[in-house]
Parts: sequence; C-alpha cells; structure tokens
Amino acid sequence: MVQIEQLAARTPAVSVEELLKGFYPSPRFGEVSFDSYRPDPSQPSQANAVKLLSAFADSVGAEDGGGIFKKLFAKKTTSRAGIYLDGGFGVGKTHLLASLWHRSPGPKAFGTFVEYTNLVGALSFRKTVEALSNYKLVCIDEFELDDPGDTVLMSRLMRELADAGVKLAATSNTLPGSLGEGRFAAVDFQREIQVLADQFDVVRIDGEDFRHRGLPAAPAPLKTEELKHRMQTEFSGKTVAVDDFRTLVDHLAGVHPSRYRQLISGIEAVVWRDVETITEQAVALRFVVLADRLYDKDVPILASGVPFDKLFTEEMMNGGYMKKYFRAVSRLTALAREGQNHEPA
Repeated sequence: MVQIEQLAARTPAVSVEELLKGFYPSPRFGEVSFDSYRPDPSQPSQANAVKLLSAFADSVGAEDGGGIFKKLFAKKTTSRAGIYLDGGFGVGKTHLLASLWHRSPGPKAFGTFVEYTNLVGALSFRKTVEALSNYKLVCIDEFELDDPGDTVLMSRLMRELADAGVKLAATSNTLPGSLGEGRFAAVDFQREIQVLADQFDVVRIDGEDFRHRGLPAAPAPLKTEELKHRMQTEFSGKTVAVDDFRTLVDHLAGVHPSRYRQLISGIEAVVWRDVETITEQAVALRFVVLADRLYDKDVPILASGVPFDKLFTEEMMNGGYMKKYFRAVSRLTALAREGQNHEPA
C-alpha cells in the first residue's frame, strides 16, 4: 500500500527562518568533501581547483565580526571576496562548491541562482541583504546569464554582501552547444557582474564536456490506466503525490517558487496523469523550479501523457531560456527512468 497525497492540495506557509534553513546542499551532495572528489590525472586543473578552493575555505571567517558595516571598520585584506568555478557540464563543479560549503564555518548558505532570486521575491531585496549580511559564506550554484533582470539583481546582491564582508562562491554552465571552442562562461560572468568581477578569482576546471551528448532518451510514457497498478508495485510503502498534470500546473501559479522545497516535503515519489506540453513561458519557468527541487531530493516519477522531451515547445527549447529547459528535461527524464526502470537518477 502507498500513502497518497496531492501536491495540488498543499499550500505551505514558510517563515523567513525556514526559508533560510533550506539553503544547504541537496542530499546528492550532503556528504561530499574535497577528499571525495577524484581529480582526473589527465586534467591537472581539477587537482589545482581542489587546492585553490581549500585555501579559499581557510579564508572564510578568518576575520572577526561581520555585518553590513564591516567594510567601514575592518582592516583591508588581500583575500578576494569571491571565487568562480568555470567549466562545462559534468566536471564536478557542484561537488566542489558543496565541499567548500561543508568545509567552511557558518552561518553559511548554499543555493542555486534561481533559489536566491526567488528568496528576493519572497522577502524583498533589502530584507534578503539584511538576512545574508551576517553570513560568512554564500554559495551560488548554476549562476545563470540568460535573464538580464535577474543577473543585474544578483550582481547587486553580491556587491552588497561583499561590502558586508561575506565571502562568495559561484559556478555557472554555458548553454548546450555554446562556446564550443573550449571556452566556458568566465568572460560572460565577469562582464555581467561588472564592477564586482575584479573581486572574484576565476578557477578553470577542464574535463570531458558532456554537452555534446544532448538529452537522454525519455522513457515511453505509461498509459493513464496503468498508473495505479505501477504505483502500487513500484512505490509500495512510500508517500506518493498523485496529481492531474494540468491541475498541478495551475496550482503552482498560487505557490511562490521559494516554497517548492516545502511543497514536496515528505514526498517520496510522484505520479502525474496526462502530462501535456507547456506552452506559456511563465508556467514553464515555474515548472523548471519544481523539476529542480524534485531532482534535489531524488524523487522518482511515473507519468502518462507526452514524454518529457516534449514537455516544452520547440521554440522554448531553442530560445533564451534553453539552458533551464534543457536541464529540466534532463532531470525529469532521469527521475522517470528511475521510477519506471529502476535506473539511478
């Protein structure tokens, strides 16, 4: 037997403290360390990255005090405010960023670019600055350069945090198929964060670039009438969220994306009836956030309707937000493979 829930029936209320407590590495990176990272001997930049990040970790919290007035009264330091990991998909940047977070003293925060922009949306810019200014380290995974407004917002946030003495660390990926000459996102990152760029050390991490592999093949969707039996077979003893896809999509419009982590709290698997292609950009971007939160918690999926490689329109998959949609399809496909075929996501 399974315990059935509905995501569309959940409207989580989350306090500021609860939101901030959610800024830590996902369970996939809950116990990683610099020691568990295995540098490729043929790529010396990987071992060098571990060395540089270890030294950066030692600088976190090295100065006493903190807060918004720290810059005014603290002695000047030769240590830069930030470090940026530059490399393609699959070279271990998130592993290293999470290792830095685990190694460093707190208070500290670890989240994706989208989670920080959502935090600002939930709290306001000024309250977010006030909340994070007393932190020793803020880690930003998957810094995104595809939305000028959000990029300016994050640049301003990082500048104010750096002025408050907070150490910053970021990673970013390029769009699939972009910058194929062996260069990644460092130049774009430095240009977009403008006056803050000279406060960042760029650490290049070379390695096999997985972008050329494209999207993994999505498993064939199940028939709607099959879902109940497969759910009982695959998810026996688990708490499963069962939703009509359209109802769920409509419900997400009324739940702030900063609360999606709490929306799926306690859910061990999901079942979606009649998945359909999303045609509206705002709806699609919300669903990307849900996909990320499900992937963070490794929640397997059973679904009927269209396959996940048809979840977004062709125009979306080739447009300005293609990186977000590429990532979402890849992650949802992996979770569907886990749910249907027992393949680890």
